[in-house]
Order: sequence, then structure tokens, then C-alpha cells
Amino acid sequence: MKIVIAAASGNIGRRTAEKVIQAGSETVLLARHSEKLADLVAKGATVKPIGSDDTEGLIEATQNADALFWLTPPKLDVPSLYDWYIQTAMAGARAVQENRIKRVVNISSIGAGAKPNLGAVSFCGDVEALFNQTDANLLHLRPGYFMENFLAGQVEFIRRDRTVNFSFPSDRDIPWISTDDIGDVAAKYLIDDAWSGQWTRNLMGPENLTVSKIIEILSKMRGHPIEYVQVTIESFQQSLALMGATPDIQREIGNMYLNFGDYDGVYATARTPEAVTPTTFEEFAKNKLFPKI
Repeated sequence: MKIVIAAASGNIGRRTAEKVIQAGSETVLLARHSEKLADLVAKGATVKPIGSDDTEGLIEATQNADALFWLTPPKLDVPSLYDWYIQTAMAGARAVQENRIKRVVNISSIGAGAKPNLGAVSFCGDVEALFNQTDANLLHLRPGYFMENFLAGQVEFIRRDRTVNFSFPSDRDIPWISTDDIGDVAAKYLIDDAWSGQWTRNLMGPENLTVSKIIEILSKMRGHPIEYVQVTIESFQQSLALMGATPDIQREIGNMYLNFGDYDGVYATARTPEAVTPTTFEEFAKNKLFPKI
């Protein structure tokens, strides 16, 4: 069985790749920076330096593939976030159709396509629709908010200021989920050839937690108080600008975070049994967050 994993150097792609390799499948990893995957090459994977917007490269890399893992990689320097999502999805869908790939697992978002002006959440609905036009069996996984976002944005605040900084109201409950759990579910469906059709599955972690509860957990585990600082969307967008985000990216991601903090937004989605995943926030903090502080 040949499985191709796009955006393989990210948190979800890497975890998915590890599980697919462990299962003994022929594994092809696609990443612009292939040097980040040297450890997986040592375990038997093949790496190709192909970006998700490279149509011809994707078609070549997915020849004779049985399954494809797809995730639209984040990119801060593009003029239009919507165009980036559509351009990459069209490239991936064309590769699926030309090579008659049987199964595709696509990482989407909870609330995908629910309504316009939700930034990437809205665009994920467009990506789902493009892949649904192919003949492949499709699973769109729709996760909540990644616990691993703490690693990119909060480590320095916790270490230096003993604070956590988000734009969410402190009493807003959020479906925190580990990217490891998302990768585990994705790998399961890539390896399993017994399913068919086109469907979606929400992934929402073990329970919704408010930011206040997260602060309580972190303070207890660290042994000292940690303060929550709620920042404005404008401040958050300014921090994105310092990271090189274009004006459109700042606007679209700002729209998305406004909805995440909305009590009637996509995070108000009702929980169902199949949306539950195992990793708790305490386990994430112990195993991933605290080692970096």
C-alpha cells in the first residue's frame, strides 16, 4: 500500500507519517524543506521536496498511490489567503483525479463552510467541496483548536511574564485538541481500505475547557500563579504583521479568531461521541509544553 502525505513536516503531517510508517506502508512525504524529515527517511520513508501548490509535482509524486493525506499548509506571505486555499486544493484534487487515488483524508476545520467571513474556517469548506468533485472516497476531519498552538505563541509569555495571552474571553469554552490525536485518526483511515463514501468527522479533544480553567491547570502544574491577559484582535493582528503576515492574512486570521471567541461561533458545535479524542490538556502540558519553558 502506497500512502502519500502532503505538508509532512508540520505537527499533524509528521505524526500521521510516523503512524503510517509504523504500519509498514510505503510512505512518500511531501515537504518544501525535506531536511526536516531526515529521521523519518531513516525509518524507511521517501521524501520529495514538493509544495502543495505544485500541480505537476503532486501528480508525479502520487502516481500509483492508494491514499493521500491532505492539509492546506499555513503561509503568511501570500497576497490572498482564499486564493492560497483554492490554488492548493485544485492542485491536490487534480492529482487525485488523474491518478485515481482511492482514499483521501483531508484536515479541515470544525464549522467548515458554515458561513462566509470566518477566514480559514470558511475556506476549508471550499477545499472540501473541491475534493468532493473527485471520484475518491473522502474523509474530511474537522478538528477544534490545537493545543500545540501554545508552543508557537505562549512559551515565552509563560517563561518570562508568567502569563498566557489570547484574544478569547476567559469564560469561552474551547475544544482543545492535540495534533497527535488528529494525526492518529488520519493515519487510521489512510491505512484502512474498508471505508468508502464522502463524509466528515469532528474532532474536539476530551472536553471543552475555558481559558480560565486552562490557567488554573497551568498554575497548579507549575506551582505558581499564571495570569491571563486577553489581548485585542488588533493587537493579535499586529503580532502577525511582525511575523511577516500580509494585510489579507492579518484580516482573515483576525476574522477567524473573532469567531472562535464568539459564544455562538463554530466552537459552540455540539459534542458527539465520535468527536472525543484522548489526550488531555494536562498530558499535553507535561509532555510538550513544559519541556520548552
